[in-house]
Amino acid sequence: MRVTLDKVLARRGVTGKEVAREVGLSETQLSLFRSGKVRGIRFSTLARLCLVLDCQPGELLAYSPDPDDRNEI
Repeated sequence: MRVTLDKVLARRGVTGKEVAREVGLSETQLSLFRSGKVRGIRFSTLARLCLVLDCQPGELLAYSPDPDDRNEI
């Protein structure tokens, strides 16, 4: 799974700092999500990101098959 939030931020012309403030996250939390260093995200947080950025969840995340994914099932 890849986080593609940076592309959405660039298209919208907003900074991570602005979005973090509007969503109610710390800049550190948003930065960890942007870098893909988190293992999960609450649906409510994802919903707030989509609301603030006027996008769909699929615009923030991309899936590329990885053979290791089967080992985690």
